[in-house]
Amino acid sequence: MAEQTPETTPAATELWVERTGTRRYTGRSSRGAEVLVGSESVEGVFTPGELLKIALAACSGMASDVPLSRRLGDNYDVTVRVSGAADRETEVYPLLEEVMELDLSELDSDAQQRLLTVVEKSIDKVCTVGRTLKNGTVVRLSIETDS
Repeated sequence: MAEQTPETTPAATELWVERTGTRRYTGRSSRGAEVLVGSESVEGVFTPGELLKIALAACSGMASDVPLSRRLGDNYDVTVRVSGAADRETEVYPLLEEVMELDLSELDSDAQQRLLTVVEKSIDKVCTVGRTLKNGTVVRLSIETDS
């Protein structure tokens, strides 16, 4: 991989949400992406907790993409399901469970086990979302006003 210098390092993607209604927001990125966010009572939106879970599942899928495509070919199918109920007393998710659904029937059992070991190591090494959730992070909030 080429070394990145200030001239070649891509600018960080800016992320923000804008309020569009009662308990309803649109998340946006400087790359033009949008996602609808709101409470469970609002149709057609993801809750913030659902987005957290989707980010984890997508990160695991993406972190495993290289070893899986190298062994299974570029057109393999995978679904990563994620679940976990919030503890409403503490407002945390004490457990998030992922299930990767993958057809390895064309591989013998030894090859399956070797591939699964590589996939798990890859996810543990490069899934930033999973690593952050497992290790914790510092969150800083500042509030800017027009007054």
